[in-house]
Amino acid sequence: MKTVLINGSPKVKGSASGTLLEDLKAYLSETEIVEIGFHAGAVAKETTEILNQADALVFAFPLYVDGIPGHLLSCLEELEKTSCKNSSIRVYGIVNCGFYEGIQAETALQVLKNWCEKAGYVWGGGVGVGGGGGLAQMPKTKSGHGPREPIERALKALAETICMSHVQKDQHQQTAENQYVSVAFPRFLYKLAAQMGWRQMMKANGGRARDLGRRPEESKD
Repeated sequence: MKTVLINGSPKVKGSASGTLLEDLKAYLSETEIVEIGFHAGAVAKETTEILNQADALVFAFPLYVDGIPGHLLSCLEELEKTSCKNSSIRVYGIVNCGFYEGIQAETALQVLKNWCEKAGYVWGGGVGVGGGGGLAQMPKTKSGHGPREPIERALKALAETICMSHVQKDQHQQTAENQYVSVAFPRFLYKLAAQMGWRQMMKANGGRARDLGRRPEESKD
């Protein structure tokens, strides 16, 4: 079995999508794993050939305006026009968002499912992850513990679905129900940490919090 993990974040390094794929990889057993990055809006010919030989594709990407990032959407549209038409390939999605609630990723997963139907692939299900803004900074803890525990549990279940789908590939398969999870961290504390983070970023770039409400025509003090 060959599973291709596709990082659809515009960030080449240090993305929450990359962190989630690393966590998923730890639960995938008895499968050859190939890792690919879709960080720009084009797909190389050799990449298409790799995808066409896969049994499963796992797309991981951040939520952009309740949907799929533009560069990744361009890649998906390009794949529709290529020779990557292996109809037995099953597709899975992992969508992370800065919102606390993982359910915010529901629309993006539905878009990915619709793409599968249009492109001729089999939709296998997905995971919507809330609190993605802090995943890359969270320390790695013992499995089953810490703020990432609900996410790790969902990824483990997804890995089991991927492996089981290959074992039962000749049987009628039901699409796994999407899972929506959040970090095991109080919502108000997550919001407080996020506010501190963007204020620090703004200050580092020469801005001020009060400038956010300033009209374009107004001059700075």
